[in-house]
Amino acid sequence: MTSKVTAPSVSSAANPEPTLADELLPEAELVDAAPLPEAGPRLPLWWLAIVLVLVSINLRPALSSVGAVLQELMRDTGASPVFASVLTTLPVVCLGVFGLLAPPLARRFGTERVVLFILLVMAAGLGLRVFPNFTALLASAVIAGAAIGIIGVIMPSLVKRDFPGQASLMTGVYTMALCTGGSLGAGATVPLARAFDSWPMALAFWAVPAVVAALFWWPAIPRRKGEIKRPHYVVRGLWRDELAWQVTLFTGLQSLLAYIVIGWLVQILRDRGLEPLNAGFMVSASILAQVPAALITPILAARRPSQAVSVVVIMTLGLIGMIGCLFAPLSSMLIWAVLLGIGQGGNFGLALLVIVLRSPDSHVAARLSSMAQSVGYTLAAAGPLLTGLLHDWTGAWDSVAVLYLVVTIVGMACGLGAARPRHVAVTAEQAG
Repeated sequence: MTSKVTAPSVSSAANPEPTLADELLPEAELVDAAPLPEAGPRLPLWWLAIVLVLVSINLRPALSSVGAVLQELMRDTGASPVFASVLTTLPVVCLGVFGLLAPPLARRFGTERVVLFILLVMAAGLGLRVFPNFTALLASAVIAGAAIGIIGVIMPSLVKRDFPGQASLMTGVYTMALCTGGSLGAGATVPLARAFDSWPMALAFWAVPAVVAALFWWPAIPRRKGEIKRPHYVVRGLWRDELAWQVTLFTGLQSLLAYIVIGWLVQILRDRGLEPLNAGFMVSASILAQVPAALITPILAARRPSQAVSVVVIMTLGLIGMIGCLFAPLSSMLIWAVLLGIGQGGNFGLALLVIVLRSPDSHVAARLSSMAQSVGYTLAAAGPLLTGLLHDWTGAWDSVAVLYLVVTIVGMACGLGAARPRHVAVTAEQAG
């Protein structure tokens, strides 16, 4: 049995129902079909909030920590810039590829069980970094990227499910936890390397927070009562829709810019003359600056039917910040790093927002989010790879400015298309 609803291609300026706060985590519907726990008392919300934060913090250090010691890694392993590019690119590729496995895994085994198992897999993968050789580092990159991709899809759904009355608040908390983890990876890895007198130990250290998160997560695993089937929706026409591709490309290109920063900015600043600890601090400060921008930008942008002005302003701020990091005097670097963070945090918030506003309902939003994430992360992987290849080819970082400029212009064009006040033209069918 099916019921069919056709989504309009053009809407009024009013926000689609349900509210924006409810829709900021559109992946929830993909995961909610998981087996339900037995009835009975649940853990208090404050405990759930703590474990959600602990898990979310682990979704970025694996990505941001390598760049902090990339120079030492290349020196001690004999790695070429091309290999370093592959090492910073592989995890991002895995985010998109393995993220697609999250919904079927969650439906089959239950969301909490999958998160616990994947946390332990992530810890094992990060532990491989204690061995300073190509094979171990590549295996670690794949395992960590796959783990982050799977948990990254599941966590927003749990936020929406467990905190239905605090969706906006917990979305902000989730975003802050992600940025905190990225900041810690960028800023704390060099001090750890000095404390251990070993960069492999510093990289492997990030397995410890994953194990801690798993221990705190364990009590949250419910007993299973059996599967309760819920309505399943099939959305047709999304991959042929021009607006859907504009949203997807905007999401992917802003991610591409972000992963250039995560993968290479520490090394760029070190080559410009900053001491390793200060270079890590600058990137850490830039990532922290993303938090308020990611929270405030969508609120301001959603007040207008079109988000075009927000797209232009935010992407321009990010470009100015990156150009400053590449060419401005080192004494002013904190200003440019923070400006870069504001631009990138605002881009992240806008990417979430346009997914919501361009979708007529939660079912379409879930599919559009999945499309934007799978394609977007695959596209984003080109950022750190091209950065390393350009540096290897030119022997300088000036070419990165050209790459960043070109991607910003193309991303802005896609963002302007995604900012138009209309909906994707799709057909949603309910089966079962």
